[in-house]
Amino acid sequence: MSITYMSKLYAPTLRDDPADAEIASHKLLLRAGMMRKTAAGVYTYLPLGKRVLAKIEEIVRDEMDATGAQEVFMPALQPAELWHESGRWDDYGPELMRFNDRHDHGFCLGPTHEELITALVRSELRSYKQLPTTLYQIQSKYRDEIRPRFGLLRSREFIMKDAYSFNESQESLQKTYDEMSVAYGNICDRCGLDYRPVEADSGQIGGKVTTEFMALADAGEAELVTCPDCSYAANTEAGACICHPTQYEVTELTEIETPGVGSIASLAEFLGIPETSTVKAMVGKDEEGCVWALFIPGDHELNEIKAERLIPGFELLTDEELEEIGLPKGSIGPVGLPEKVKVAADENLKAITAWVVGANKDGFHYAGATPGRDFTVDAWADLSVVKPGDDCPHCGATMTGCRGIEVSQVFQLGEKYSRTMGATYLDADGKEQYFIMGCYGVGVSRTLAAIVEQHNDEKGIIWPMTVAPAHVCVIPLSVGDDYVAPEAQRLADVLTAAGLEVVVDDRKDRPGVKFNDADLIGWPVQIVVGKRGLDEGNFEVKVRATGEKKNVATGELYERIAAFAQGTRAPEDFIAQVIE
Repeated sequence: MSITYMSKLYAPTLRDDPADAEIASHKLLLRAGMMRKTAAGVYTYLPLGKRVLAKIEEIVRDEMDATGAQEVFMPALQPAELWHESGRWDDYGPELMRFNDRHDHGFCLGPTHEELITALVRSELRSYKQLPTTLYQIQSKYRDEIRPRFGLLRSREFIMKDAYSFNESQESLQKTYDEMSVAYGNICDRCGLDYRPVEADSGQIGGKVTTEFMALADAGEAELVTCPDCSYAANTEAGACICHPTQYEVTELTEIETPGVGSIASLAEFLGIPETSTVKAMVGKDEEGCVWALFIPGDHELNEIKAERLIPGFELLTDEELEEIGLPKGSIGPVGLPEKVKVAADENLKAITAWVVGANKDGFHYAGATPGRDFTVDAWADLSVVKPGDDCPHCGATMTGCRGIEVSQVFQLGEKYSRTMGATYLDADGKEQYFIMGCYGVGVSRTLAAIVEQHNDEKGIIWPMTVAPAHVCVIPLSVGDDYVAPEAQRLADVLTAAGLEVVVDDRKDRPGVKFNDADLIGWPVQIVVGKRGLDEGNFEVKVRATGEKKNVATGELYERIAAFAQGTRAPEDFIAQVIE
């Protein structure tokens, strides 16, 4: 383990926040000389940033290897025919980076590798005796984001660990899935993240069972609900919605003139009732063109993912399409709908017997519209986006809200890819069976950003010891002399021999510049070596996470380091065992 000298380190720090950086991780990773922007959503990692990435990757590999997963490395360039086999070439959307080579063969830059890994094993794993098998890689992935932003959180090129398991039964898959979930929790813990496993939607990957691991952060793109009384947590896109609509006093069907009222908020204000006593309408069509009117509690939003599960191919109608079928936007209700329009309702509305809804003509609403008497509901389902204040589906407690950064996700794919791509093995009876698959992703570069989002202050980054670009920064206040510089070098040598990664700030800069950069970069332990301190027989030691500074006698510090070197030598224990 060698010592790094700041005078030779390529780590250009910035005094001010870059103009296009919006969140803490984006600002600080640029200012601390960890990365530089190459293009919108594309970044170059400089030496310090690459060190942190390597630490995260080391943790990921350690946890993956512990599950028995084996590392491979697949090409980022993927032939289009594999994506046509799976059916995702058209389904994935414009985020898939597609192009043709000089021979007019179609390719894409992989955002994920389900197709490639399935094609790899379908001619190699032939017997149940070879199962389960889990393969993983760490590699750059690509996504043509329409609006790259927030630095590494929404980029067009990102680093990801993706793993794929091949199992012979659902029970075997569940075991692998559970093992991976434990490993993912360990990764978050070792990276110093405050996180929650949450119920999620599988999105473009597919499968019916999935869990996201969310690092809690105000800058997170995902809205979450969590239960204060049990372990339940969910992405609002996927969580079950249990809410309490309130009954309006009018129970007979009554038409009310409501001039200028076209929103739930204005309707509630006009009638002097809470939004919970109103019912919201959304209209769309299914994959066969059949029109559906969906009704949900007025204080909630339609969850289009849930709607699509109930109504395959569901897509909201445009204002023009609403006009064509004679439905006035802002005053739609279930009573007197055009012929052949089907009705679906959120099951939470079963709690009230009469609804306040639109009357299907401008400037009018109904109170007291009653299912079964005034109209028919063709399907009941959970259709609403869950939000803070709703009930926990596990224990019934009132849930709270927060935001999160998705750093990893585990999926049970089932036969989604093996069936479409003809990937089979021979079971114990010699019969062909489709693989039961799972996939497991860790956003390595997103984890880097999430760590910074959670570990920073007004001065800069505060790296956990486990992922810091170096553990200790020795800061000599004099350079090139025969008193301070030799002692700083001696200290660095002793720390390095004890198993620590050490940086010496030997630049010929003012002490204030060195101190500011040390905090900006986020070295966990900073030890100042100065003439006055040495004359008084001590070093000044600072712990970045707490900001605490203390003078430690030079002899005593060397003794503590020696004792540490004889013990666990785990860098994360250094502060507790030596400094405190």
